[in-house]
Amino acid sequence: MGMLNLPGFLSCGKKKDFSLSNEKDAHASDSNENSERGNWSNKADYLLSMVGYAVGLGNVWRFPYLTYQNGGGAFLIPYTLMLALAGLPLFFMECSLGQFASLGPISVWRILPLFQGVGVTMVIISTFVAIYYNVIIAYALYYFFASFQKVLPWSECFSWADEFCSKTRLVSDCNATLDGEIIHANYSFITSNNLTCLNGSINYKPVQFPSEQYWNKIALQRSRGLDETGNIVWYLALCLLLSWIIVGAALFKGIKSSGKVVYFTALFPYVILLILLVRGATLEGALNGIEYYIGTQSNITKLMEAEVWKDAATQIFYSLSVAWGGLVALSSYNKFHNNCYSDAILVCVTNCATSVFAGFAIFSILGHMAFVSERPVSEVVDSGFDLAFVAYPEALSRLPVSPLWSFLFFFMLLLLGLDSQFATIETLTTTIQDIYPEVMKKLRIPMTLGVCILLFFLGLVCVTQAGIYWVNLIDHFCAGWGILIAAVLEIVGIIYIYGGNRFIKDIEMMIGKKSCLFWLWWRMCWFFITPVLLMAILIWSLVTFSPPSYGSVSYPAWGTAVGWCMIIFCVIWIPIIAIVKIVKAEGNLCQRIVRCCRPAANWGPYLECHRGERYSHIVDPKKEKEHEIPTVHGFVY
Repeated sequence: MGMLNLPGFLSCGKKKDFSLSNEKDAHASDSNENSERGNWSNKADYLLSMVGYAVGLGNVWRFPYLTYQNGGGAFLIPYTLMLALAGLPLFFMECSLGQFASLGPISVWRILPLFQGVGVTMVIISTFVAIYYNVIIAYALYYFFASFQKVLPWSECFSWADEFCSKTRLVSDCNATLDGEIIHANYSFITSNNLTCLNGSINYKPVQFPSEQYWNKIALQRSRGLDETGNIVWYLALCLLLSWIIVGAALFKGIKSSGKVVYFTALFPYVILLILLVRGATLEGALNGIEYYIGTQSNITKLMEAEVWKDAATQIFYSLSVAWGGLVALSSYNKFHNNCYSDAILVCVTNCATSVFAGFAIFSILGHMAFVSERPVSEVVDSGFDLAFVAYPEALSRLPVSPLWSFLFFFMLLLLGLDSQFATIETLTTTIQDIYPEVMKKLRIPMTLGVCILLFFLGLVCVTQAGIYWVNLIDHFCAGWGILIAAVLEIVGIIYIYGGNRFIKDIEMMIGKKSCLFWLWWRMCWFFITPVLLMAILIWSLVTFSPPSYGSVSYPAWGTAVGWCMIIFCVIWIPIIAIVKIVKAEGNLCQRIVRCCRPAANWGPYLECHRGERYSHIVDPKKEKEHEIPTVHGFVY
C-alpha cells in the first residue's frame, strides 16, 4: 500500500536506478527485499545458520552425559516436554521478533523502550561468551593439528608423564587367603607368594590416563590455580589467532559470506558423527556403552527427582541458544513473509535429534574403552572438557588407525564451534549496524576485523597457564544467570506489557491469519507455562549456587568476586537504561513509566510496504527529523 505513495520505488526496498554504473550492484541485490540491511540469499542459508548456531559443543559433550546421569532413555521424557514447554515457545518468539522488525537484539526493543537494557545484556553476554568460546575452538585446533602424527602424543605415558600415569588400573592391595586365614596385604606381596585376591577386596592405586596428563601438562600447561597466571602458552595463542582469522574471513561480507560457509560447517559434522557411530558400533563393548546411555540401564524412577527435570529444562534452554540475541539477529535478515513458525519447529527438532544421535556415537566408543581398560562404563564417562579432551581422545587412541579417528573427531568439534561462533559475532556486528547503519555500510570489513582483533586480545588471558580457570569462571557466571534473567524479562515484557495478543497479530502479518485453536498452545506457554518454568530454573540455580571450581581446584575468594562482577556488569544495564528512559521522558513519574512502556513511534515493520493499516503512522527513521515525529525521549534508534 505504501509503495504507491513513494515515487522511485518498484517494490519493497528496491529503488529505480537506470544508471549503467549501478547495474552490477542492482543485479547483486536482486534477492534483497531490504536493500539497506540486506537479506539472506536463500532460505537454506538462514536455516543452516540457525542450525549451526543452535547445534554446538554442548550437544556432543553435555547432553549424552546428562542422559546417562539422569536415567538413560527415561531422560528423553522430561527433555521432550521441556522442549515443547520452554524451548520452542521462546525460540519461536525470538525468531518472530527479529523478522518482524528487521532489527538486532538492542534496536528491536523499540517494542518496549523501558526494557532496552535486556537487549544490551544479551549483547554483553554474547561478547563474554565469544571470548571464551573461541578459546575452546583453539583447544580443538591444537588437538586437530596434534592428530597429524603416526602415534598420537597422548596414546602412551611418554617422557612428560609422572608415576601416576597408566593406561590400566593398578592394584594397590587386597585380601587373600594364606594358610587358611584371610590376610590384607599389598599387591606385590600377593603376587610374589602366588596368592589370589578375593573378590570385592581389591583396592586400586589412583592413576590417570595418559590423555588426562597430556591435557593438563602439555596442552594447557595448567598452573595450580587462578592465582598463578603464568605465561601465555604460545601454541594456544597461535591457535586462538587462527580461529579468529577463520571467523573474520567467514564474516567479512556478513550474512552473504557466512551463509555460504555454513553449508560445510553445519552439515559436515553430521557426516563425521555418522562415521564415528558406524565405527563405534563395530567395536567390542560398544553395546555396553549404549546400554548405559539409553538402553537396559534406563531408570524410569529417576523422573521422580526434581534435579532431573531441572537438568532437562536447563539443557534445552542453553542448547537452543535462546536469550543470547543471536536468534533475533539472524532472523532480522529474513524476508518479511518468511514462515518463521515452521523454521522454529524445524531447527528445534533438528537440534534435539542431533543431541540424541551424538550420544550414540559418543557412548559406543566409550563402551569399547571401558571394555579394553577393564573398567565399568561409569568410570570412563564424563562431560565437558573432560569428555572432549580426556575421555574421548583416550578412547580414540586405542583404536586401529587412531590418528584418523582423532582427526575426524576434533575436526567435528572445530566445525561445531565455528558455526556457533559465526552467529555470535554476527550478533555483535548486527547490533553495531543498527546503531551506525551508514558506517557499517561503508566500513563493514574493517569493523568486523576490528571486533575480531579486539576479542582476540581480550581472550589472551584465557590461553595463559591459568587460562582454563578463566574459561570455566566466565562460563560459570555469564552463561548462566544472566541469560535466565534476560529470558524472563523478555517474555514478561513482550507478553504482559506489550501484549501477547498484540504480538500474535504482528506474527499474523508475516505468516497469515491463523485460527484461535492454532494459537491456543502458544498462548498457554507464553502467558503462563514458559515464564513459570524459567522463574523456577532461575530460583533453583540461585538456591543451589556453589562457588566455582575446576576439578578438585577451588577458586580464591577474589576469583569468585570477579565472577560476580562480570554477571553484575552484564545485567546492571537493565535498571540503568530503564531509569534513564524514565528520567528523560515527560510528565509525572506514572506518566513517564507509562510512556516508556509503550512502543516507540517508529516500532513496526522495517519497510513501509509491509506496515499495512496497523502501522501506517510510521515514518522512516531517516525522515524523523524532517517530519518531527514525537518519540519516547531518550530512546536510541
